[in-house]
Amino acid sequence: MNLFAPLYARVLEWSRHQYAERYLGALSFAESSFFPIPVDVMLAPMCLADRRRAWRFASVATVFSVIGGLAGYAIGYAVFDAIEPWLAESHYWGAYETSRIWFDRYGVVAIFIAGFTPIPYKVFTIAAGAAALSLPGFFIASLIGRGARFFLVAGLVVWGGDKLEATLHKYVERIGWGTVVIVIAIIGWLAVRD
Repeated sequence: MNLFAPLYARVLEWSRHQYAERYLGALSFAESSFFPIPVDVMLAPMCLADRRRAWRFASVATVFSVIGGLAGYAIGYAVFDAIEPWLAESHYWGAYETSRIWFDRYGVVAIFIAGFTPIPYKVFTIAAGAAALSLPGFFIASLIGRGARFFLVAGLVVWGGDKLEATLHKYVERIGWGTVVIVIAIIGWLAVRD
């Protein structure tokens, strides 16, 4: 089934749009507080489309992701009681419970881990607010974690260049389905582990 090749082609087209940078900022903000689509699906194609501006794109993604993380923190801090019933019924509840355990064990380091890895960062931002985690610590851990992730993506694209673009085009279906399997495995492992 060809699912990822048409999506990849569409995202490449969007990444060349005159307002792509604004869309990247909006997606980065939304993904950190409530939206389920990871920023990487737009950041990587934008960096492929214009490798000279890859560092700028990574900066935009980082800044707006951290701002979105602060919005997620505010949601958790101010209105967690209102969203808790929805969260408890969603597939994010396990990640929320994991985040609370990680905050008890690791403090703000959990935010860094969630910001850098495929773990749902938005759940951790909301949980950090609900737990009233140190706001300066939250901000610094978010900035380092999200920045490291997005600059790594941009750096890999710049380093890979034309060869990476050709490889992605050739293997996009395998990469897409492999990523789905890895994310499901990580979520399953986290749910079973804690």
